[in-house]
Amino acid sequence: MKVYLSGEIHTDWRDKIIQGSQGLEISFNMPVTNHSASDDCGVNILGAEEKKYWHDKKSAQINSIRIRAGIEQSDIIVVRFGEKYKQWNAAFDAGYAAALGKSLIIMHAPDISHALKEVDAAALAVTETPEQVVSILKYVLKGELS
Repeated sequence: MKVYLSGEIHTDWRDKIIQGSQGLEISFNMPVTNHSASDDCGVNILGAEEKKYWHDKKSAQINSIRIRAGIEQSDIIVVRFGEKYKQWNAAFDAGYAAALGKSLIIMHAPDISHALKEVDAAALAVTETPEQVVSILKYVLKGELS
């Protein structure tokens, strides 16, 4: 099974899911989580830009190559919304995955449920912790409860 891990990059939630899934036949893919590499890949590869808009646009388009391929090639998409920052890109990833008919697992704290109600409505599961995601993946793959 292929799982794409999208969303918030400021905590270790991805590592917890990957570690908790040891022994399961899962391959994981994700966006580039190195902030400076992600923000600056466009100008580093294609050349400098005077305006920040074009700087960001170049990087967003190059990052989209990886993100689109990762989502399209995956069976399950996990999207994490963190508490500190608004992850507009994560909402876009969730919408793209939903449009492709991908199985979608959303993860966020309960206090932002209202803001994410439409995203949650598109998901097959809404979780709060990486451990819940791991339990879902184990159940889906093995039909067993922890």
